[in-house]
Amino acid sequence: MKRTLFLIIVLLAMQMQSQNAMVIPPVLNGPQYPLNLQNGTYEFFAGHQTATMGVNGNILGPTLIMNEGDAVNIEVTNNLGQPTTIHWHGMHVSASNDGGPHTIIQPGTTWNPQFTVMNRAGTYWYHPHLDEFTDEHVTKGIAGMIIVHDNDELNAGLPVTYGIDDFPVVIQTKDFDNNYQVVNHSNNDDILMVNATINPYLEVPAQVVRLRFLNGSSQRVFNFGLSGNTPFYLIATDGGLLEAPEQLTRLPLSPGERAEILLDLNGKENQTLYLISYASEFGNGIYGATNPGMSPNMTLNNYNPNLLNGNDFNILELRVVAQTANPVTSIPGQFSPINYMTENSADQQRSFSLSPVAMGLNQLNGDFTINGVSFDMNTINISIPLNNTEVWTVTNNSAIAHPFHVHDIQFQILSINGNTNIPAYARGWHDTFLVPAGGGSIKFITKFEDFADDSIPYMYHCHMLNHEDGGMMGAFTVVDIAKVEDQKMTKGITLFPNPSNGTYMTVKLHNQSEKVFSYIIIDELGRMFYQNNFPITERNNLISFPIDKLAPGNYILKVYSDKRIYSIKFFKS
Repeated sequence: MKRTLFLIIVLLAMQMQSQNAMVIPPVLNGPQYPLNLQNGTYEFFAGHQTATMGVNGNILGPTLIMNEGDAVNIEVTNNLGQPTTIHWHGMHVSASNDGGPHTIIQPGTTWNPQFTVMNRAGTYWYHPHLDEFTDEHVTKGIAGMIIVHDNDELNAGLPVTYGIDDFPVVIQTKDFDNNYQVVNHSNNDDILMVNATINPYLEVPAQVVRLRFLNGSSQRVFNFGLSGNTPFYLIATDGGLLEAPEQLTRLPLSPGERAEILLDLNGKENQTLYLISYASEFGNGIYGATNPGMSPNMTLNNYNPNLLNGNDFNILELRVVAQTANPVTSIPGQFSPINYMTENSADQQRSFSLSPVAMGLNQLNGDFTINGVSFDMNTINISIPLNNTEVWTVTNNSAIAHPFHVHDIQFQILSINGNTNIPAYARGWHDTFLVPAGGGSIKFITKFEDFADDSIPYMYHCHMLNHEDGGMMGAFTVVDIAKVEDQKMTKGITLFPNPSNGTYMTVKLHNQSEKVFSYIIIDELGRMFYQNNFPITERNNLISFPIDKLAPGNYILKVYSDKRIYSIKFFKS
């Protein structure tokens, strides 16, 4: 009752207070990017200070402007007083630069990723990715946009002047307790903000303007549209520009996803538009709908009362002002073509099942798994050969929709619920996409190219941060099979007999104090055949493993010790 009364007071106060000019995050132009992760405070509510985290400031982070082909040098200094990581969401970088949960930045240290920008022009972002703490660090404020430009985009006649006709729009919902402090792992995210601004308005010129959307919320799905069903033009999804603008009146966007739209505001000076989430149009089984589960009998703790659930609500007031000096006044006709891949070009098909740990009417309040397992920092779930083209089918056997995100790559949607008639918002390139609930599925195709690393994995996971922190995540490595040693003995390890037609093979670590805690066997297509994790009492420097059920052929043995990861080819004759 106390929380409900607080909610009512806050909502009434928000309705009474004046609109606030939407904050435009500052810009960092490269190729050097110094980023300081820091604690701070922020006044979301007049007269009340909230403890926050930010990058180079008290909340959020600067927008990083990059160009395709830039050699960037980023220095991330952790002054939070606790470990964290920073992941470059959507960026195509090596696993060692990716910033997943295995690349921990300890307090008081600096991480220095360096890479060449290989992405197409588009909107990407950065945020923490520490195992079990992602939601806390993101919700408290660490998130920033990355804008990549390339020649095709710069020559397309698009608005590209940051903060003048090209605007970053980071939409988040948060929960606050009675002391106006952010609550993480909350299902009662009743306070909406854009660029950390509550009740925001934005002055936009009476010409063609560009809005770059980032759904930076922990869980909420939005259904974007404009007041009066005014049409807009979708020009880009997660991985950059579409082939041509798509005229729409609705654009669903789940956590982690980005999209870019154009508004034609010619002749609309002194008018006002509203960016709205038409959440009343959501069916069951979406976080943001009236019923977050497929059945009205499925409840989510603290999901209600919340006026954002199942109701249409304003996100951003757009006040149209005079044109700028050099306005863009027309919508471009087309952009560069996209090379769409076909399913028959795939080297490998994989299936992923999203499931609750416990079925039943209360499943929404528990954790979820991918292929029946929860995330383990010491487990590699999949090994993928470098340059593999793969089709992944992700089936959602839970009662709530999950945004499925894959690091390293961008993918193309082949079907949704088996339907190959792809809606406009699902075309182009994606790294995150919402998998429908209740047995729904998506199928996509992608290629794992350019980067391979036996030691540091990439992630695939649900981008509802509560679910990710609860273990709804897996790890994969990309392996350059041509470079995996096929010797009987390599530095630090011996494998014998190799080749073998027997029942077992044996591995010996040369350092007797080094212990094997797990191993996996994969074939040349990246299919995993065996995996074994040894309890502490059984770890040794000498192990034998079965090969009697393996068909003749080439395989890779990956051995995980407490010192390093070994990869050796072997042949079963």
